[in-house]
Amino acid sequence: MSNVQTIEDVSALLSARGYVGDVDISTALFLALRLHRPLLIEGHAGVGKTAIAKVLASALDTELIRLQCYEGLDASTALYEWNYAKQILRIRLDERSDHDAHATEAAIFDEAYLLERPLLRALRCPQSSVLLIDEVDRADEEFEAFLLEILAEYQVTIPELGTITATHPPYVVLTSNRVRELGEALRRRCLYLWIDYPSFQKELEIVHQHLPNINTTLATQLCRFVAALRTVDLDKRPGVTETLDWAAALIELHADEISPEITSATLACLTKTRHDLDIVRKQLPDLLSKARELT
Repeated sequence: MSNVQTIEDVSALLSARGYVGDVDISTALFLALRLHRPLLIEGHAGVGKTAIAKVLASALDTELIRLQCYEGLDASTALYEWNYAKQILRIRLDERSDHDAHATEAAIFDEAYLLERPLLRALRCPQSSVLLIDEVDRADEEFEAFLLEILAEYQVTIPELGTITATHPPYVVLTSNRVRELGEALRRRCLYLWIDYPSFQKELEIVHQHLPNINTTLATQLCRFVAALRTVDLDKRPGVTETLDWAAALIELHADEISPEITSATLACLTKTRHDLDIVRKQLPDLLSKARELT
């Protein structure tokens, strides 16, 4: 971490890799790196939470290890599993050769039969990796409790092998879309960052960063349209991801500005439910007026 001495260094690393951040993001990342504390990032879907971990791994020139959380995720899936097929084969071979049963049992719970999953891989990585625990709020509370030892001590206990402690602790980034409220014990172990929808100017910069050849008028209008759309009571408001998808679609359709026809035809990029689609179509004239008023 010798190349990260100030918050400005972090900002430069993000910018060099095409991530448009701000002082809050740079400060949180700087502290997470210097203090080697897990960073919990919350915010609306599609605002760039996961991208921070990817950019961080690239900036540090290290491995990104991703654990995608979901309901029903358990410790064995996230941490390790034994290679059962290989173990059974070893047992059968030893039975044929009248091998000592105790010796066989000891042998099949050896490293050679261990399958690393993301958490164990991160703890045993030969250099500090970036461990992304993505959408941790989708996992069950039991799994959240299981994470506490790893986040606090960078270690885990495997009954057959004992306690494994990281020689090079990973930099941990957790993301949450607030599907459920996370427990206080998890929050206490982490630094915290909230990422809101970007301002108009920041989103415009993001669009130009990802699509440098986009027409300036088109970029300005679509960012204003999305900003206005986020004030509407929708089931799922569009994130930056949807903005970029829409911008790419409009470029593919050779649009120089947004029109009622092309906007209506491309609402699939912005709306994700029938309810939202109906609302946006009804309010389309007003939204288009807001998008064009200053261009």
